[in-house]
Amino acid sequence: MGLISNQLMSKNSTFFSKTPLFFYKNDDLGNCLFLALKSYIAILIYLMKKSNKLTLYIVVAMVAGVILGYFVHQNSEPAFIQSFSKNLKLLTTIFLRLVQMIIAPLVFSTLVVGIAKLGDLKTVGRVGGKALLWFLTASLVSLLIGLILVNVFQPGAGINLSNADMSGAQDLVGKTQEFSIQKFVEHVFPKSVIDAMANNEILQLVIFSIFFGVATASMGEKATVVVKALDAVAHVILKMVGYVMNFAPLGVFGAIAAVIATKGLDVFIFYGKYLLYFIMGIATLWAVLLLVGFLILGKRLPGLLKAIFPPLIIAFSTTSSEAVFPKLTEELEKFGCKDKIVSFILPLGYSFNLDGSMMYMTFASLAIAQAYGIHIDIGTQLTMLIVLMLTSKGIAGVPRASLVVVTATCAMFNIPPEGIALILPIDHFCDMFRTATNVLGNALATSAVSKWEGSLENPTEVAA
Repeated sequence: MGLISNQLMSKNSTFFSKTPLFFYKNDDLGNCLFLALKSYIAILIYLMKKSNKLTLYIVVAMVAGVILGYFVHQNSEPAFIQSFSKNLKLLTTIFLRLVQMIIAPLVFSTLVVGIAKLGDLKTVGRVGGKALLWFLTASLVSLLIGLILVNVFQPGAGINLSNADMSGAQDLVGKTQEFSIQKFVEHVFPKSVIDAMANNEILQLVIFSIFFGVATASMGEKATVVVKALDAVAHVILKMVGYVMNFAPLGVFGAIAAVIATKGLDVFIFYGKYLLYFIMGIATLWAVLLLVGFLILGKRLPGLLKAIFPPLIIAFSTTSSEAVFPKLTEELEKFGCKDKIVSFILPLGYSFNLDGSMMYMTFASLAIAQAYGIHIDIGTQLTMLIVLMLTSKGIAGVPRASLVVVTATCAMFNIPPEGIALILPIDHFCDMFRTATNVLGNALATSAVSKWEGSLENPTEVAA
């Protein structure tokens, strides 16, 4: 970050040379603030010079949302804050509903076309096998990182039991009571593709699309007209993505301003230790993922990170992986991943490869046990890890899915399920980090499988 800002500042020396010296002269704190300001301005200049206006607008919207939300929180009555947050969230609702509007047809059309273009069941099995190998390995590593760090840092020991959000916990406990093997199966296998599309049940859509795609591929030339039609539909929807993304800054602004207005910045004081340790865990997971990504992609990794930066920011701000599915599809194809690989792997990843959420599940479950002073031996923790590994695979598209699974797991291992109330006040901010991590994990998985299949082209070739 410092290297980038120094290079950019050298190209914009006129602006920085005119900065008043009294701002930082003989003042260490002033020096730090000045360097931070220069870095922030340099990044904004960089974004503008790269014509990445969407990213710039999103960053500005985030900052504006924090400022407005904090102002309202500090200067308004609780009744007004509640009304303000509820109304401002409508901006986020509009953006998310526009995205959800195009997810079902996009998943169906791209996945069917992707399987059909792969050609035969042998190829589908090979590519799918490589993808599942990545998904399972990444899930296991994510769960282990969460388990190790929660034992080392003991974040639950610092949680004050008086700060529990009991009203939110009751809602989650109610959902957990319905969580069973039967519900799991019903959530995975569709009884109607129309119903699955109407409810944006991604995993059910994936199941139907795989059957439809395999059947299409087996028919050979007879199904060419179907493949061409769905390919055209996919391109039309991807064109719509550009229009929908114009609403992203408004959605980000509404989400950030609403949550800061409601919770304020004091929540970071009460839950600072818990959030800090969780962020350290996310940073560790990112380091592992990026290291593996570098070993596979080599010098292409920085280009991938640059390509997925706008989707990462949107996912981070809105806490919605769904919100960036269409944009991520578009960016990965621009990066050089073959459309048939992206169309096949990415929808699967959204159902089976939720790295950030996986890490959070072990972290949160054991932190709740620590808060109640419940000791859980290593053998039981490993059993919990296996249970989480299995139960988390059917939760794609479920609102606050990680918390639902955590609550169910706590009940299963004699940890008070209402303990979920202890982490609810800070959960939105944790969700920001785990959602961005989910997006990174799926981008790396898709790119890695593309490389293994010899289908990773140069961006210039894709543009041509």
